[in-house]
Amino acid sequence: MGSENTTKRADALRSIEAIEQAAVECLGRNPEASMSEIARAAGVGRVTLYAHFTSRAEVVDAAMSRAIDRGNEALDAVDLTGDPLNALARYVRVGWHLVDQARALLVAAQKELSAGRIRELHAGPAARVETLVARGRAEGAFRTDLPITWLVNVLHTVMHSAAEEIRAGRLTSDRAADHITATVLAAFTPPGQPVRQLDPALKDRAWR
Repeated sequence: MGSENTTKRADALRSIEAIEQAAVECLGRNPEASMSEIARAAGVGRVTLYAHFTSRAEVVDAAMSRAIDRGNEALDAVDLTGDPLNALARYVRVGWHLVDQARALLVAAQKELSAGRIRELHAGPAARVETLVARGRAEGAFRTDLPITWLVNVLHTVMHSAAEEIRAGRLTSDRAADHITATVLAAFTPPGQPVRQLDPALKDRAWR
């Protein structure tokens, strides 16, 4: 009996894993993807899907959580030490790709989940940037006349805008990090100070 229960639990975990992965992929392509589409992509029936997730909102929540967890793994590998300017450039290099990849999934989340839940899911990435901005402010690199949360929101808004510009054909992927960094540095620079620029050597090191 114990062995049978263990097998059932393993089967259930595999089904959940398959459903979450399918949801990330389907909703990442089309935020309107149906539960039937997600079930087919996961290789399970609707009955199995609803046995593990009682609503579309639960599926979207699980997919968003999975995508953010993977994003956090990528961001954990980014070196945010040293000069805040270079650290910010390194963060942008990785972070904007994650935003671009999750854009359609975020649209689905905004329809199904509360604003509070979406903020909760993004707490990890937000805290990472808030720490960097706070350090930059303490070292005189970033402005202190606006709230840290506002500056972080500006950064992420510019990242989302870059993804939209690429979709519209007005920006190429290879130029996005450059545009985002230049825009954000101008927004973060203390009033009255010139905007610092990355020279070619610093840019190469910062964005590899």
